[in-house]
Amino acid sequence: MLTRIISAAVGIVIAIVVLILHDTFVLNLAIGLISAVMVYELLNAVRCFKIYILSFPSMLYAVLLPFLVRTEYVFLASFVYVILAFSGTIFQHKHIKAVKTLVTIACTLLVSNAMSTLIQLYDYGELQMMAAEKASGVLGLVYLVMGLCGAWIADTAAYFVGTFLGKNKLCPEISPKKTIEGFVGGILVTGIVFVLINFICAKFLLEVSVNYFAVCVLGMLLAVIGTIGDLSASILKRQCGIKDYGNIMPGHGGLMDRFDSVIFVAPFLYAFLTVFNIYK
Repeated sequence: MLTRIISAAVGIVIAIVVLILHDTFVLNLAIGLISAVMVYELLNAVRCFKIYILSFPSMLYAVLLPFLVRTEYVFLASFVYVILAFSGTIFQHKHIKAVKTLVTIACTLLVSNAMSTLIQLYDYGELQMMAAEKASGVLGLVYLVMGLCGAWIADTAAYFVGTFLGKNKLCPEISPKKTIEGFVGGILVTGIVFVLINFICAKFLLEVSVNYFAVCVLGMLLAVIGTIGDLSASILKRQCGIKDYGNIMPGHGGLMDRFDSVIFVAPFLYAFLTVFNIYK
């Protein structure tokens, strides 16, 4: 537990520094590096990383995509990456199975594009502030924080609620430590935290009125979506015969172990915000 706490504290400090520098290249670089490590861990788990003619372009794509997501070159970059991957397969067709290529491409596109959605969340908040002729830099950061909290608050709350109150297993064959009580607790706590975050922001940072019912529902939905992401990553670990995706965070595992929920939460949050208006 002490190792987990210290590791989490270090991660939180790094996250705070990145968020403080959110309007610089540091945010793009941080997301790019995190994405690249996640791609490495995922490809290593499915035994595709050592196919270097595929894995190296995959990691390069993961690093570069956050810098391109704000440009018109994002689709071109994805297309070029896919062409390179298949070209490598053609060149090494005697040694590379096509299914390995497909798995590599799928893992890379999923992780890289989902993580880059965090930048799109920030930009979307900025656009809303500009449209409302209000001060920039705040709402985008709020969306960014919501994207991370929607994934991590539910997981943390579920862990503690499950530890003290959990009796009924949620998915024992996939994730033995998850309980139904922890799952429900994570949903409720995330909804409450989202209300508090937006109350504080509306009170001190944003000149807007908040639809707290919609915010609460959003938080609870993200808790469910995040759990689905967590369980999906756990299924892959079980089928690959590994406990963790890596050991970059002692007590927590790899970055895939920490950001597996974000892969699902960030795109869902972005889609939700573009359809439903939680501010007036």
